[in-house]
Amino acid sequence: MSLYIGPETKVGALLEAYPEVQGILIEMAPAFAKLRNPVVRRTVAKVATLEHAASIGGVSLREMIRRIREFVGQNGAELAVAQAAQEECGEEAWLANAHVVEEVNADLMLERGIHPIGKIRETMGALRPGEAVVLHSSFRPQPLIETLRRAGAAVHCIAQGSAYSTYFGRKPG
Repeated sequence: MSLYIGPETKVGALLEAYPEVQGILIEMAPAFAKLRNPVVRRTVAKVATLEHAASIGGVSLREMIRRIREFVGQNGAELAVAQAAQEECGEEAWLANAHVVEEVNADLMLERGIHPIGKIRETMGALRPGEAVVLHSSFRPQPLIETLRRAGAAVHCIAQGSAYSTYFGRKPG
């Protein structure tokens, strides 16, 4: 299976899986030319995410992810297949009766340089059983899904073309 490409994808992991993506990154922002330096590749690239890279390079995170996905062939049906293999939404019955108390647009927040995880965690902390928050995005927020599942949240992700609605909630007691 190919590497999932999203805001939390590490630049180093991306370049290991797809070395040719370096050219795309440098084309998008000349600051990424530093990735040619082996020391930078072994250090900074191992911990920096695409979200960080977009911020440092002054480029749109959404556009960066779109271009990289397109370049490596993770678009259309191929991306849907890769994501379907990762999808483990589990039980969704809780969602049928859940009351959505807040909707968050991840793309708008990321464009402003704000990561939506803080807003989602804040809202999750205030949820009562049977309530949910929905995150709308142009990507499947896999790292956030995994983090909140481990913390005991109920999660369900719905893909609608290239748009995703990911529900995080507390199951009714």
